[in-house]
Amino acid sequence: MASNILNTLVLLIILVCRVANAGNFYQDFDLTWGSERAKIYGRGQLLSLSLDKVSGSGFQSKKEYLFGRIDMQLKLVAGNSAGTVTAYYLSSQGPTHDEIDFEFLGNSTGEPYTLHTNVFTQGKGNREQQFHLWFDPTKNFHTYSIIWNIQHIVFLVDNTPIRVFKNSESKGVPYPKNQPMRIYSSLWNADDWATRGGLVKTDWSRAPFTAYYRNFNAQTSGSKGAWQNNELDAYSWRRLRWVQKNFMIYNYCTDYRRFPHGFPAECRQ
Repeated sequence: MASNILNTLVLLIILVCRVANAGNFYQDFDLTWGSERAKIYGRGQLLSLSLDKVSGSGFQSKKEYLFGRIDMQLKLVAGNSAGTVTAYYLSSQGPTHDEIDFEFLGNSTGEPYTLHTNVFTQGKGNREQQFHLWFDPTKNFHTYSIIWNIQHIVFLVDNTPIRVFKNSESKGVPYPKNQPMRIYSSLWNADDWATRGGLVKTDWSRAPFTAYYRNFNAQTSGSKGAWQNNELDAYSWRRLRWVQKNFMIYNYCTDYRRFPHGFPAECRQ
């Protein structure tokens, strides 16, 4: 019975993806770990990652990107997702890697996901900002985007900016501008820290946990677009302030306990 319901759900999602003219996961991505827990459906319009007690799963892009706009629609693990993390990010490789992170930290049924963002430059991260979302990310697909150009990195949810990381090289802060990055995503167990600092553990009786992906799109340096703009417009700034006022739950730039001797240079705008 449960298997029939799951198969019907997957078929419906595939049909919706075809109508939406989605990208092709076969052409753009490789399934890298998790064996059969990572799946591409239909003609490549839909991808899913699953987690069970044995393993999670993941994929990565075939191409590397240096600046551009990356869009992906995700439908996150539904129900009791406590202990799970769905990561979706850009990263280069090596000890001085650059990285731009979305991480979705699961929670108990009825409690909100935490959207965790971070930026690594030359191997150094610790630039966390966290948010709750203004919708249930498990009910429908939503678009999560990264704009990356020489002036700033912008994190967007359904085209609403939630965070801007500006190029602060003039203040001595490294900025990712030389290392091409691949797109990665994974679904994995992190119940030692993900939900309430590790107090709430993964309920394996709810496994497998599954997240879905569709409508990947990449605008890169070879294509012109609004992503190349150096500043947000007035409406986008208003939306950014609305999100940060109402939905931000942590900002490293205001954490006095963590930085008693002064905030990092990029926080002092």
